[in-house]
Amino acid sequence: MKIYGIGSDIISNIRIKKNLKNKKFLKRIFSIEEIENGSKLKNKFMYFSKRFAAKEAFVKALGTGFRDNINFNSISILNDKKGKPYLKCEKSLNKKIKVLTKKKKLNVFLSLADEKDYSLAFVIIQ
Repeated sequence: MKIYGIGSDIISNIRIKKNLKNKKFLKRIFSIEEIENGSKLKNKFMYFSKRFAAKEAFVKALGTGFRDNINFNSISILNDKKGKPYLKCEKSLNKKIKVLTKKKKLNVFLSLADEKDYSLAFVIIQ
């Protein structure tokens, strides 16, 4: 399969840490599932920072950015049983992506990393 798009993003963790107390920010950016999973963790801001970066990287790989009803909270960044991150979109966004890309199925590869001050995400859509 050919590569449809590549996206990456890096974010300062302190930027997300400052906004985590704002419930409007959380609901606008993160899905319910992400908020529930993140609330159980000790280093919440690193968890949310990586997800923020992954969503940005994903829309860059799509080539759309956040517009035309593509919203942060319609994309979830979750982990499988072994901890591998994966991307899950709401059904309405999946339909929009299929129309946009003219593809029935896309493979999305996601890599996340963090360090004391920064979080980073890299996405390949095939």
